[in-house]
Amino acid sequence: MNRLTIYDTTLRDGAQREGVSFSVSDKLKITQRLDAFGIDYIEGGWPGSNPKDIEFFRKVRQLDLQHAKISAFSSTRRAGIHIKDDLNIQALLAAETKVVTIFGKSWDFHVTEALGTTLEENLAMISDTVAYLKETGREVIYDAEHFFDGYRYNPDYAMATVRAAQDAGADLIALCDTNGGLMPFTLQDVLRYVQSEIHTPLGIHLHDDAGMAVANSIIAAEMGISQIQGTINGYGERCGNANLCTIIPNLQLKMGIAILQPEQMDDLTCMSRYVAELANLNPQDQVPYVGDNAFAHKGGIHVDAVLKHAHTYEHIEPALVGNKRRVLVSELSGKSNVLYKAQENDIDLSKDTPETKMVLDTLKEMEYQGYQFEGAEASFELLIWKALQVHQRLFDLIGVRTIVEKRGNNGEIISEATVKVRIGKQEYLTAGEGNGPVHALDQALRRALGEVYPELKHIQLVDYKVRVLDGKDGTGARVRVLIESRDERKKKSWGTVGVSPNIIEASWIALVDSVEYGLMCANKTKMKELRKAVRQFRMEG
Repeated sequence: MNRLTIYDTTLRDGAQREGVSFSVSDKLKITQRLDAFGIDYIEGGWPGSNPKDIEFFRKVRQLDLQHAKISAFSSTRRAGIHIKDDLNIQALLAAETKVVTIFGKSWDFHVTEALGTTLEENLAMISDTVAYLKETGREVIYDAEHFFDGYRYNPDYAMATVRAAQDAGADLIALCDTNGGLMPFTLQDVLRYVQSEIHTPLGIHLHDDAGMAVANSIIAAEMGISQIQGTINGYGERCGNANLCTIIPNLQLKMGIAILQPEQMDDLTCMSRYVAELANLNPQDQVPYVGDNAFAHKGGIHVDAVLKHAHTYEHIEPALVGNKRRVLVSELSGKSNVLYKAQENDIDLSKDTPETKMVLDTLKEMEYQGYQFEGAEASFELLIWKALQVHQRLFDLIGVRTIVEKRGNNGEIISEATVKVRIGKQEYLTAGEGNGPVHALDQALRRALGEVYPELKHIQLVDYKVRVLDGKDGTGARVRVLIESRDERKKKSWGTVGVSPNIIEASWIALVDSVEYGLMCANKTKMKELRKAVRQFRMEG
């Protein structure tokens, strides 16, 4: 059997997802990343549809790609015109790719209703286009659009379309589930018949409207398909396309089908998030293999077992796909969670000690109040220091005040904050303005601390979230504020949390934790002192 190839259509099909619009620069960067990752075919776009794709194909020729083949995409010739007069086909050739992918209609309903032509003319369109492109020396992939729906309603005509592509010389025929409703048992029956009738290598192109795209792709691979088409992170129109970030590790790690080199596979998570970043989309936490929660453990029993043997609750080693194990801390935590998190943060605790129970009891009490440490690991580490009474405050708050003022019905809202802190024996009183009270607090606190802690200028607040904990209390409800901060010098990010019925107080708690933790991390001597103090606490205990 020929090697199974992977065909990526993120730059075209994936870009049809709502909210995604890749620039030419984005597309070139993703192309280079997919090539290094080991993708066999990269579909760059439809050069006949827009100037952006024309520019992409002009610039992609300048890239020094090591593995991937670039494919340009188009439709068969239009009905009733000569192939050489079709502007889409000429634009396809002008892209100068060695591989071209064209799609044609397999469903008679689409031929008569969407194209408005005859069934015979549609067969001629497929045959003429494939043959013409083969004459130019291209490798031709034919996408049989709506094949499975076409086969369902008129199997004879659906088969006639793929035979037309085969007879014209197509190098590969991809059977498409364009509406995304294909069930695995139907796939098996249809694919088995097509394989008995068509000798041209077959591929599969699946959409995920029934949630079956990955499963159907895996089944097709098991049945000997030659190519799987899909997108990174499953991006695509409506419910998306088959997710290559799930398919590829399933093929290689579960089925033993060689797709990538091991050193390429461990780039999977990073590559997934890289594409998400360029797509301006948040990575999906719950997806298999590459999601932030794919190897996250919360229940105390689970964590205890994982610490003894990872395979008790993990189907693969996270590092194989470039991900990592995460242990979450919450009211469901046991001592094992606390122990693991302490070790992860280089804090020396042991399981059967009073201080571990002290940390766990403090944690559960704070969670009862509404705290959540799953996205606030910096606050968790500070919690340990405070519970063990080894925390050394970098500053003391004397007072804080905020003013929000709006003048007139159409006047601008002005936010001001005043902060007074003590560092050692010196007091600092500063004010700040911002586009809201929290922004003003951040500015005022930075000014108060900046003279003594100049490294604070490298620490930036990058995300701010507010969650109402109990909506039935209305505007008097407790709120939880999560803040994410980052030190660009160290390329390090951390989260902190604050809870209060007052949103300003909750924000202040999270903000202070964020600043303290960032300054601690920037001061290696302070961090060593803290961890030495924890060890001393244990010995004295």
